[in-house]
Amino acid sequence: MKTDVFASRHIGIQESDLEKMLDTVGVENLDELIDQTIPTDIRLKESLNLAPAISEHEFLGLLENLSNENKVYKSYIGLGYHESLTPSVIKRNILENPGWYTAYTPYQAEIAQGRLEALLNYQTMICDLTGMEVANASLLDESTAAAEAMTMLFDVRSRSQKKEGVLKFFVSDEVLPQTLSLLQTRSVPLNIELVVDSPENFRFTKEYFGALLQYPGKYGQVNDYADFVCKANENEIKVAVAADLLSLAMLTPPGEWGVDVVVGTTQRFGIPLGYGGPHAAFFATKPDYKRNIPGRIIGVTKDTDGNRALRMALQTREQHIKRDKATSNICTAQVLLAVMAGMYGVYHGPKGLKYIAEKIHNNAQIVAKRLTAFGFEQVNTCFFDTIKIKVQNLESLKTISESKKINLNYIDDETVSISLNEAFSEKDIRPLVTCFLESQGINDDSYPQDDLEDIIPENLRRTSTFLQQEVFNTYHSETELMRYIKKLERKDLALNHSMISLGSCTMKLNAASEMLPLSWANWGNIHPFVPLDQAKGYQLVLKELEEQLNIITGFAGTSLQPNSGAQGEFAGLMTIRAYHRSRGDHHRNICIIPASAHGTNPASAVMAGMKVVVTKTDEKGNIDVIDLEEKVKEHAENLAALMVTYPSTHGVFESSIKYITSLIHEYGGQVYMDGANMNAQVGLTNPATIGADVCHLNLHKTFAIPHGGGGPGVGPICVAEQLKPFLPSNPLVKTGGENAITAISGAPWGSALACLISYGYIKMLGAKGVTDATKYAILNANYIKERLNGAYEVLYTGEKGRAAHEMIIDCRPFKENGIEVTDIAKRLMDYGFHAPTVSFPVAGTMMIEPTESEGLAELDRFCEAMLSIRIEIDEAHKDEENNVLKNAPHTLGMVTSDQWDFPYSRQKAAFPLDFVSENKFWPTVRRADEAFGDRNLICTCAPIEAYAEA
Repeated sequence: MKTDVFASRHIGIQESDLEKMLDTVGVENLDELIDQTIPTDIRLKESLNLAPAISEHEFLGLLENLSNENKVYKSYIGLGYHESLTPSVIKRNILENPGWYTAYTPYQAEIAQGRLEALLNYQTMICDLTGMEVANASLLDESTAAAEAMTMLFDVRSRSQKKEGVLKFFVSDEVLPQTLSLLQTRSVPLNIELVVDSPENFRFTKEYFGALLQYPGKYGQVNDYADFVCKANENEIKVAVAADLLSLAMLTPPGEWGVDVVVGTTQRFGIPLGYGGPHAAFFATKPDYKRNIPGRIIGVTKDTDGNRALRMALQTREQHIKRDKATSNICTAQVLLAVMAGMYGVYHGPKGLKYIAEKIHNNAQIVAKRLTAFGFEQVNTCFFDTIKIKVQNLESLKTISESKKINLNYIDDETVSISLNEAFSEKDIRPLVTCFLESQGINDDSYPQDDLEDIIPENLRRTSTFLQQEVFNTYHSETELMRYIKKLERKDLALNHSMISLGSCTMKLNAASEMLPLSWANWGNIHPFVPLDQAKGYQLVLKELEEQLNIITGFAGTSLQPNSGAQGEFAGLMTIRAYHRSRGDHHRNICIIPASAHGTNPASAVMAGMKVVVTKTDEKGNIDVIDLEEKVKEHAENLAALMVTYPSTHGVFESSIKYITSLIHEYGGQVYMDGANMNAQVGLTNPATIGADVCHLNLHKTFAIPHGGGGPGVGPICVAEQLKPFLPSNPLVKTGGENAITAISGAPWGSALACLISYGYIKMLGAKGVTDATKYAILNANYIKERLNGAYEVLYTGEKGRAAHEMIIDCRPFKENGIEVTDIAKRLMDYGFHAPTVSFPVAGTMMIEPTESEGLAELDRFCEAMLSIRIEIDEAHKDEENNVLKNAPHTLGMVTSDQWDFPYSRQKAAFPLDFVSENKFWPTVRRADEAFGDRNLICTCAPIEAYAEA
């Protein structure tokens, strides 16, 4: 074994196990299996032209050298991004801990109670600080959250507004520039008319359905919007506010004015800048809109025994249910970052947050007083952390500041703003002020006394309490927080315990060497709007990553800006829309989508202003080509695009794919390929070869960014030559093509910090490694398929009887024994496994994807568990629900109880196979009552008073 070859560490199958697996599958070698799986006419003729693989040691050295190309200045740019301090106890125990970063989205609540509690803390913190009643478990970034607020308020317009076609949305001129750009992107396809102006000039007329305010404003001014909101409410105009969360420890929360939505980012709650992300945005609103909120809500319910349990609430809102009726295509969150931000709130508590906010505010006052003492004009009448200064010689200031490694925000030829942050201390005051003095030739170094006054008027000062819950007033020493984090971690099943074989959500190794650089200061402390020459390290990595993805997909251009798969879908469709319009084809608005597609596909199409036409799938799960031909010809004149997942959502390489894509092109459409299943393509085929024009890639699936319990994700788009000019831009840092669409996310390169992981994945595997990863993913899936053969029916296979990298097993026949697919999912927990994807894309089924990272021993353990459960299904009877499957999962409390009222042994309940006892994972609650949780939605922690009463 070559110990310096990363592929041998990433790919779980050892050479000694290969012969047994090939024998089970029934092939002579791996290439024979691939030939039977992937149609010959779409196979790549040559290996990928990627740089040779490097070792883990070499990669870490490369990343260290590249990090030194970044210049870490003191950035006072602000605009929604601030240097923050990540408490070491949170960095070490969450950000750098695979028990947190390798977990999956908490669909299986019983084995995710720790993460769910951490997210409930986060939601509580958001509700308390904003003064709202309901918050979700995070969104992608502040700009996206603001756009989601606009579209939600558009969707919930009154009947009279909808009838009268009210389409105007007011945007304050104080809103962040990147947010305005994203609002433009999202408003155009929906025919929403944005009106940007000063709130002082706003006329409260019935032609507006909503308004967005920024609090404090982009350059720091804090305004009292209570009267604005009151007048808006009187005129049926709903109001959203983008707020700085930390400022709300001092300022009146917008919820107390009666607003409808408050959005923003939690980045300054201990999350690194990371050149723009990933960061967790927040979205808080009124209970009236709980079924319209984008993303996910964590709710409190009870389990089978009546004990408190947590779960994702109101799941029927998710887009795979609503599809083209969805109000949002968001199907993920920024869970890992939300957990960190929530823990920041837990660690500091209400007093700590207020101390940090006051310290920042006082420092801003000191800088303002010193500058005004030397004749500079400070424009803001009321501010929290940002002051706005008039300067006579701005170019001189810029030169001097950069020589002292200081970044300011240059607004125009005579104005600059300075945003202070948690990392700013007393020693930073003098260098900052000196920049201004030297720019004006002032050498006087005598500073006036820093007597602070209360510049926040009484009506803007926060008087209400916040974070009175026990959790925010308990864990303030490192020992206490470390133990609390560990207690929650023990309640969660992640990849550090066992395989998570989710179909369509590739849960592969997230190598430690890929993850380590995320903690390095030279990557973490770069503001997204610094001059490019300060981010040379990032630029080199991102440019090479784009080139790597171009080679892998066969396409001409890549944008890394979309920060989730759903954003990638939307971005891809918007480039297609822009392409058609550039050719005068404004009428092309029909998007054809197979019935088997992921629910975000139709939701994204509607968001992009397209009309969805669904085409059938045949009995083998493939696209019904005859039906497709009819739909294409029927809509030929207006055909915009086909959205197709390849290999299909059913885990099959459809042999007709090249005919399908050529048919779309023949009738003037473009082909969008959903990259969810790219783990079965890399190195063997690619989107360009099958005839696609654009695809999004899930870097958090195929390219090893960890799922983090439901995020972060990165969803770049790769495009053919004709779509390259339309790749998305940013209003502050130029990105994209010459005819670029407006922004898709807030930062120029989206979640740039997370892109280091995928860059490392490709660098360390090289062409052969990424190709072998695909081959072994296909081998592992077919090995499981053969091992389960006879016990479970696989619904769909390719023409030669092979699965791609995933397969669907049919659990519907077990209803004869009274067993549902959910019972199998819950029983798997007793064996120490997370269930595969349940009831998608076919109700009553399971979709299994083992990935290339799993070794034979783990594959066999999973198969043995599934075969043991199959025997248990046969033992079950429809009219007797007191069985091991219906009662699953079995908790430690059940098994150790003095009372045992079950017709099977405790051993069978908790230790059904020998291997389970060697590494037992205990679910901490019994089955969560979903209906109860939806009827009685509670999405925050109880306050201290509630514990006292109990």
